[in-house]
Amino acid sequence: MKIQRTERLVRIASRFLLFPSRLISMTQMAEGFKVSKTVISDDVSIINSSLTEEGIGTVSVDRGRTGGASFLPTLSQNKRKEILETVAKLLSDKDRVLPGGLIYYGDILFDPMYAFSLGMALASDFLESEADVVMTSEVKGIPLALFTAHCLGLPLAVCRFRNRASDGPAVAVHYPTGTGDVQAMYLGTRQLQKGKRVLLVDDYMRGGSTAAGMLLMAKEFKAEVVGTGVFIASAEPAKKAVADYRALLRLEKSQDGTPLVSIVN
Repeated sequence: MKIQRTERLVRIASRFLLFPSRLISMTQMAEGFKVSKTVISDDVSIINSSLTEEGIGTVSVDRGRTGGASFLPTLSQNKRKEILETVAKLLSDKDRVLPGGLIYYGDILFDPMYAFSLGMALASDFLESEADVVMTSEVKGIPLALFTAHCLGLPLAVCRFRNRASDGPAVAVHYPTGTGDVQAMYLGTRQLQKGKRVLLVDDYMRGGSTAAGMLLMAKEFKAEVVGTGVFIASAEPAKKAVADYRALLRLEKSQDGTPLVSIVN
């Protein structure tokens, strides 16, 4: 029994949104909904127009033999600005100021509503990177990286600062921190395969030592780093251990020394 078009549109749209950046067979959808592929193609066109108008992404259609379509999370400039302005306003609360000119942001990254939106923003920035896997380090970077990986349809590899038996065999690298100490970082050998294209995601970058450690880790796996995305980057020091990165927000100091969070265009 055929279903009404309204229901079919909702169900198709839900598949795209639940599995972003993953190819969904239009042939299988046509067979499942008992309609022609032309009808499904028209439905996908309507959904694409709606998602584009909403400013959250587009539906890409593969006209080849696979006949599939996938939802690509590409935020419009207005949508991106709206999301980041909301987060920046929350972070500008004076009660979030911590010693050393830092701000508290853990509650935001561990709130799925904000973490998903921020992950979509980062995924939009690196949609063209053709990454195979997203890499981050524990702990606060995990939610952001996980939602970024979800939006890109990729797995997540997590570097840890203490090796755990449950991770199995691991590779260790040692890198200098901003204080001059040497820190160890571990990654299970089953999390990353040789030669993969890696997108690095970090929650906060001051000097960039953690991101530099992940760069060393990727090198040990003979992987290619195709980009580095950061939630908040500190304006100081201006020179980072990682030269090429893309941040969503910037942390600066106002004239009176108060931390100031702004959007990175």
